[in-house]
Amino acid sequence: MEAVVYKSTGSWYQVKSRNGQMHKVRMKGKFKIDGITSTNPIAVGDIVEIENETDAESTVITGIHERSNYINRVSPHNRNQHHIVASNLNQSLLFATLKDPKTSFGFIDRFLITSEAYHVPAIIVFNKTDLLGKKGQERMELAKEIYLPIGYQLMAMSLQEKNGVEEVMALLKGKVTLLSGHSGVGKSTFINHLFPANQLKTQEVSGWSGKGMHTTTFAEMFDLPGGGQIIDTPGIREMGLVDISKQELAHYFPEMRRLMNDCQFNNCMHINEPGCAIKNAVNKNSIHTERYVSYLSILDSLEVPSY
Repeated sequence: MEAVVYKSTGSWYQVKSRNGQMHKVRMKGKFKIDGITSTNPIAVGDIVEIENETDAESTVITGIHERSNYINRVSPHNRNQHHIVASNLNQSLLFATLKDPKTSFGFIDRFLITSEAYHVPAIIVFNKTDLLGKKGQERMELAKEIYLPIGYQLMAMSLQEKNGVEEVMALLKGKVTLLSGHSGVGKSTFINHLFPANQLKTQEVSGWSGKGMHTTTFAEMFDLPGGGQIIDTPGIREMGLVDISKQELAHYFPEMRRLMNDCQFNNCMHINEPGCAIKNAVNKNSIHTERYVSYLSILDSLEVPSY
């Protein structure tokens, strides 16, 4: 019987079969999928095959269908492993805030790179716009200046003042959407707005770190009343990139990807090589300096593979 994984708690999974029934299941044996080695072989959003065991008291996952895409990140428990956040997505919504807590453009760029690498369209939702003073408004304008020209959709929302909420909700209809972001950016409050009867725990931003505390332990899928699903994820403190080499990083910056073939050398890293179309575009302000600085910073952070 075919089913979709709605929740994973490590050893047990909640799945929904095609007839709408929920089942608590476990994995039968170990799965090695497409050479992927991750901390979780089965992720929320996976389409799996389930069957009752002979004693009929337990249901097991016997197979997994090929994924159309997935989002992964460095495992929060082991930096040498990666963790599949969710799979079979139509889009990802990154919740960001410019105050309480502050989401850096570097964090946003890492999330966008991951979405580009795994072919998941990404939308940036700036929440808590009611908290923005003059500096915050200027930073919001800078965000629009950076991300809108390169093709990313950017939404502004205040759950407190109910501004922009309906517009963000409209994006979710009929789609499987991953919700992500730092803890404390308002994901759980937004989900509570979607499902008033199913109040998730929310926590204040912790004063000592400026980051929210973790309130969601495991990823979980929810059916939307008007059709479609959302996948809530644990708050991410940092977005560690997985399986992206220094040579391919520029491919995941859309504004760089468009110009790469114009570089003098086909192995150009866009740092200080002669005839670099990317550097030329930065000098002419057709690639935003913030994005280029972000590229250099992320490039520097990527490990050179050892052979």
